[in-house]
Amino acid sequence: MASPEFRLLTKRRFAPLFVVQFLGAFNDNVLKFALLFLANFGVRHGALSGELLATISTGIFILPYFLFSAIGGQAADAIDKAVLIRWVKGAEITVMAVALLGFAVGSIPILLGCLFLMGLHSTIFGPVKYSILPQQLGPHEMMGGTGLIEAGTFLAILGGQLLAGVLAPWEAGVAATALACVGFVASLAIAPAPPTGTQYRIDWNVFKGTADIVRTASRDRTIVLSIFGISWFFAAGAVLVSEFAPLVSATLGGSKAVVTLFLLVFSVSIAIGSLSVNRLLRGEVSARYVPLSAALMGVCLIDLSASTHGFAMRAAGLDIAHFVAAAGSWHILFGLAGISFAGGMFIVPLYAILSTATPAAERSRVIAANNIANSLVTVLVVLVATAMIALGSDVPGVIGMLGVATLGVALVLRGMPRRDRA
Repeated sequence: MASPEFRLLTKRRFAPLFVVQFLGAFNDNVLKFALLFLANFGVRHGALSGELLATISTGIFILPYFLFSAIGGQAADAIDKAVLIRWVKGAEITVMAVALLGFAVGSIPILLGCLFLMGLHSTIFGPVKYSILPQQLGPHEMMGGTGLIEAGTFLAILGGQLLAGVLAPWEAGVAATALACVGFVASLAIAPAPPTGTQYRIDWNVFKGTADIVRTASRDRTIVLSIFGISWFFAAGAVLVSEFAPLVSATLGGSKAVVTLFLLVFSVSIAIGSLSVNRLLRGEVSARYVPLSAALMGVCLIDLSASTHGFAMRAAGLDIAHFVAAAGSWHILFGLAGISFAGGMFIVPLYAILSTATPAAERSRVIAANNIANSLVTVLVVLVATAMIALGSDVPGVIGMLGVATLGVALVLRGMPRRDRA
């Protein structure tokens, strides 16, 4: 049986990119979750509740994807991708230094501004990290390499969230700034990845550029369905993870340690799913398990909604030992693990298909179109979740909404071709 290509972690054509991506995702989550912990377990900011700040911060982070993805995709098709990555990682150092100031003075507005800038960083980096893979990997390495990137990303998310939970905010800021420097050094080792095909010029008209890359991506039904599935995955995942802190503190009566437990279960399970799908597919780029994985996610989300809604909160501030001893806690944790494992099985084939089914000369622009769709869908879902909370719904109600919608996504993706045509 084929397994993920762990040998790639020793190769220059993959290892530096893996490190850069890992540290970037790590820092994104140090910033976001230190902010959420500050709001839910520390000082409150004016009239904003922890629940509303969680959804607002998610919207702020993904807003640059909608505004600037066109420029990011065009840049990745017009400039050597290794050079572009170095520019982006250099900018990350500055953003994290400003965030360190925000943590030091306890300023939520400064931190929200830095969260927007890290969203911009990810907007430019996103098209590069996937479009560079087919230039660096062989056809039979794409599923394994994509699986490693996704597994590493979610383990980095876990690491960033753990660091945000165990260190004082300013200490987390120091660590994130230092790791941004390490990421920049790693980017210097990325092998060259020059533009393919004819030279492409960047159109700085954001609206025209956005329309052009959306038009490019919409020509192929397989690509459209892949983008649809990826967009829903990130929208649902962004809302779910951002609600962990308010779910634990307000619904389950848990402490920050219980939030950390949720993040651990979520990230490890999604990493396992990301690596397992390559084994099941024997290295083939295929959508064979995508609809089934979506259906499993939907069922588990609905189950998590019911199990958290029915949880009898015994006291506030429960530590992990007291939480797992409570009736119904293991049901919640297994439901969360099921969502995450299915998510890993779902997302890796879609990204591999998106990367390999697209002509090389326009690959980055198509991935940028995917990011625009991701951001648009996420904004819409965040708005729905925010409206539900503002109108009196609780977090379990939001989770249930995500579950029902995910079952609808599974039905749509039943019509997706099972094999990539490339």
